[in-house]
Formats: sequence, C-alpha cells, structure tokens
Amino acid sequence: MHSVWLRLGFAAMLVACAAPLALAQGEKDKAEIAAIVKGETDAWNRGDAEAFAAHYAENGSFTNVIGQQLYGRKAFIEQHARIFSTIYKGSHNTFEVSHINFVRPDVAVVDIDGTLKGALRLPPGLKAGEDGALHVKLQEVLTKEGKQWTIAAFHNVAVYPLPPER
Repeated sequence: MHSVWLRLGFAAMLVACAAPLALAQGEKDKAEIAAIVKGETDAWNRGDAEAFAAHYAENGSFTNVIGQQLYGRKAFIEQHARIFSTIYKGSHNTFEVSHINFVRPDVAVVDIDGTLKGALRLPPGLKAGEDGALHVKLQEVLTKEGKQWTIAAFHNVAVYPLPPER
C-alpha cells in the first residue's frame, strides 16, 4: 500500500512540474510565431519576396486576397516578387497577431490583422477603406518541424464594413 501512495505522490509531483514547463513552452512558441509574423511585415515593407517566404513550407498552400490558390514555396516567392515590383511596389503593410490557437503542440492556427497602405493599385474587385488602406484577415497554419516553425498554409481575405442594417 505504501508503494501505491509513493507512486501517486510521484505522479502528482510530475504533473505539478510539467504544467509550468508546458506553459513556458507555449509562451516560447507564441513568441517565435510572433517573430515570424514581424519578419513577414518587415520583409513586405522592404519588398523582399525571399525574406517574406523565409518560413514558408516547401509544399505550402497559399490563397491570396482575391482567391487565387498557389502551391509550393517557389510559386509563393514568384507571386510576391511580381506584386512587390508592380501593384504593391513601395507599399507598407502591418501584420498584427490577434490570436494563436495550438491545435497540437506542433500545429498552430494564427489569426492576423493586416493593413496595407500605399499600394499603386489594388487587385480587381478590392477597394480601400475610408482610411485609404486595404484591411485583411490572414490565417496562417504553422507546423513545427524539430525546433523550426514553418507556414504550411496562408489564407488572406479582405475585410469590409458590414452594410447598414435595415
């Protein structure tokens, strides 16, 4: 009987020690993910497609703000190099993480608010808000391979004010 109580006590101690470690790891992962998003903002504002794709997975999925889908890191880089040299040349983008949901310890769904200013023009069907900026919601799915977070999916939608209620 004494052995059972010893094992239970040891198990309780392990759980008590593991919880703060898991919380600390979650905070570390959140900070790493926030740094990736900050890096995306900085790369966009420099017009650097390679740096913008620094954490994009080789087989990643990309849906842009007008619904075009591309697959693979190479296509992601090519698309951003094209827009950085044309319609979004010299533009300024701000990405702010609004929520991170860890589906598993190695999979995070990241909601991001984006504000694009200074575009030479917007893609067909998109309109700037009253403030002259295009507002978007990004959702990125990141996976952790070893110690490195990579963007497995990147989905972007424009945000518009709701029409007035009738």
